[in-house]
Amino acid sequence: MAASFMLRYSFLSPPSPQLHHQSPPKSNPTIHFINPIKATASTNDAIIPPQKHRRPADENIREEAARRPTSSHNFSARYVPFNADPSSDEWYSLDEIIYRSRSGGLLDVQHDMDALKKFDGQYWRSLFDSRVGKTTWPYGSGVWSKKEWVLPEIDSDDIVSAFEGNSNLFWAERFGKQFLGMSDLWVKHCGISHTGSFKDLGMTVLVSQVNRLRKMHKPVVGVGCASTGDTSAALSAYCASAGIPSIVFLPANKISMAQLVQPIANGAFVLSIDTDFDGCMQLIREVTAELPIYLANSLNSLRLEGQKTAAIEILQQFDWQVPDWVIVPGGNLGNIYAFYKGFMMCKELGLVDRIPRLVCAQAANANPLYLHYKSGWKDFQPVKANTTFASAIQIGDPVSIDRAVFALKNCDGIVEEATEEELMDAMAQADSTGMFICPHTGVALTALFKLRNSGVIGPNDKTVVVSTAHGLKFTQSKIDYHSKEIKDMECRFANPPVEVKADFGSVMDVLKKYLLSKNAKH
Repeated sequence: MAASFMLRYSFLSPPSPQLHHQSPPKSNPTIHFINPIKATASTNDAIIPPQKHRRPADENIREEAARRPTSSHNFSARYVPFNADPSSDEWYSLDEIIYRSRSGGLLDVQHDMDALKKFDGQYWRSLFDSRVGKTTWPYGSGVWSKKEWVLPEIDSDDIVSAFEGNSNLFWAERFGKQFLGMSDLWVKHCGISHTGSFKDLGMTVLVSQVNRLRKMHKPVVGVGCASTGDTSAALSAYCASAGIPSIVFLPANKISMAQLVQPIANGAFVLSIDTDFDGCMQLIREVTAELPIYLANSLNSLRLEGQKTAAIEILQQFDWQVPDWVIVPGGNLGNIYAFYKGFMMCKELGLVDRIPRLVCAQAANANPLYLHYKSGWKDFQPVKANTTFASAIQIGDPVSIDRAVFALKNCDGIVEEATEEELMDAMAQADSTGMFICPHTGVALTALFKLRNSGVIGPNDKTVVVSTAHGLKFTQSKIDYHSKEIKDMECRFANPPVEVKADFGSVMDVLKKYLLSKNAKH
């Protein structure tokens, strides 16, 4: 007991979050999206673009950014209770360490939309487009190129970034045509990122804010998360870059070695715990309530601010044209809300005039949102998540269930599911057309197959499937599939190597047979 007491109080205990009351409210704490108000800004308020010049050889890009003239904007953001009653006056500074509202509900990051609306949609489109492909700190990042919409008050020197984002929007021409009869199918490869998953988009925001808090001498010794793999990889990498200790709770024997080795290689303190993700999540919540460890899971709404930039980026890559559908794999369910929030901010601020319909795709072995949707959104019930090849979404009690339901209801969204055989077959089909996707993307593609076959998605609908992780993290599942070593799975699209004797005649016979089979198809 004494040791426990000393450990708990050897650090400064986080102070109680300061509950702020607005009089009058700065802006409505509930997310309300209304028709955009276009306005031009005064010269004094305009964001000053970096001037073109050669940086001195002895100056790095942070130092260059520090001497750039700063704009006089008054953009700001704060925590508010998620989907609160319009009369609520509860809000908190982003510099406070708090994860839930006074009532125990989720928090959301609310931006001062009135300040952002001083600039019209054309201004924002031009500003964001001007930053693409540059190395100007921090705007070379796909996240921080939208800094005013993410963490507007953070100093650029506090930002921890690997220039994440700006990921490939791939025209899946052959896959769409051959398997779905679609002409306008796209795959947003968020897994082509610093640590191999979309989690980098949110983690750069969270770790940057932690970096700021530590410089402010807030009681944050390290950052911790519960993870099914990708979150821990992103957290450990960004913390290592900033020199901040990271602590990772992983469910034992439930993630791939490629995912496990990333936090280990990046110097994280890794605890392999004999439970599932939900059990790890419960433990990390309890631990962060007692020790000065900052919680990095998507219960923390800061990460969603980075993840929402993927939605903005899709619009940007389509030259600000809105797709008809966006399909997102869902586990803890923060990402589907993040995409919704990104699209809605663009609509409210006048960059676009509508938003796409969203589809959340779940593994049938971990499908609480799907069951909730099929029940007509009645009485959500967590489930016991069973093992799935889509390990990152093997979650039965998602933290962001309320966020996901809110998003889907407000965009006429759909929820679909994929069995293990369906998701693995879809992954193999996609790979056969030149992609190399993860099982979670296989879940999303299965949802697309089902909606296309039912006629919900049309052959000419502009559709984006979000690929959340790199296929190289899941090579063992691909090996097992193509070796036909998965129990009770036919593996219809397996492509195992052909064993042949080391002589010319045998090789020629095999090749002739192969070439004849290919020629017959053309």
